Amino acid sequence: MSTTPSRPGTRVGVVVTDSYPAEDLDHDTAPLVAALRARGVEAHATVWHDASVDWSTYDLLVLRSPWDYPERLPEFLAWLDHAGSVTQVLNPPALVRWNLDKRYLTQLADLGVDVVPTTYRTSLDDVRADLAGVAPGAHVVLKPAVSAGARDTGLFRPDDARALALAARILDGGGVVMVQPEVPELSQGREKALYVIDGRLTHAIAKGALLAPGGGLIGGVYAEHPEQVDVTDAEAAFAQRVVAAVAEATGLGVPLYARIDTVDSAAHGLVLLEAELFEPALNLHVVPEAAGVVAAAVHARLR
Repeated sequence: MSTTPSRPGTRVGVVVTDSYPAEDLDHDTAPLVAALRARGVEAHATVWHDASVDWSTYDLLVLRSPWDYPERLPEFLAWLDHAGSVTQVLNPPALVRWNLDKRYLTQLADLGVDVVPTTYRTSLDDVRADLAGVAPGAHVVLKPAVSAGARDTGLFRPDDARALALAARILDGGGVVMVQPEVPELSQGREKALYVIDGRLTHAIAKGALLAPGGGLIGGVYAEHPEQVDVTDAEAAFAQRVVAAVAEATGLGVPLYARIDTVDSAAHGLVLLEAELFEPALNLHVVPEAAGVVAAAVHARLR
């Protein structure tokens, strides 16, 4: 494949952090940096909270794996504002801020995207009322509206005291509690992550079930088991519809990258779980040919 080389000195920072848990490593940065360099781009992994970095020296910053941001959210948002004031950041800071709070799902639902039924609660009494309305024997999922990597996310029976305890912890931290019915297909590992790079569906990954009944994660740690899977025509059309709805809701155009998390459920049909527009793992170690597609999309976005 022939490519148009970048102008001499073009610099791209692939934004990461400086530590990752052993069960959740960044597999994307090295192949993306290599693919960018193959296109004549001077690409580097750059730690977002490294105070020694002059962000204005980069032509473009690509947010990839700043996965410690939930513990440092005010600091991260300040960095995002600064970086966006001195260079181009993708996905853009305004889109990141919109995407950080999962209440964006209500806007997408208003635009016709099917989502899992969800309430967003700011009081423990409201959470308690939601739990009281769950059918006997069913399970419910509680999680914060701002989170990543299944932090503070639990699957419970509605009468489990640990459900209210989790809700109280989220609320005490200033968060909003999302309350959702369990989707059995998720517990069966049937979630699909559909990747749309610059408007093009490139690949899909199944990562397996994550939540253990009674709260916490299967095996006690966040551990995805990604496998490439096929995409149906309906799923492909759904992913494109979600991306179009994001562009309509935000007015920011087509994102550089999007991970559209879906499940085809008996109760709700094909629904959106999350539109991850910020720092999704692209699973380039599972689908290495996608690295070139991502690099080409980044190259095309250079000013």
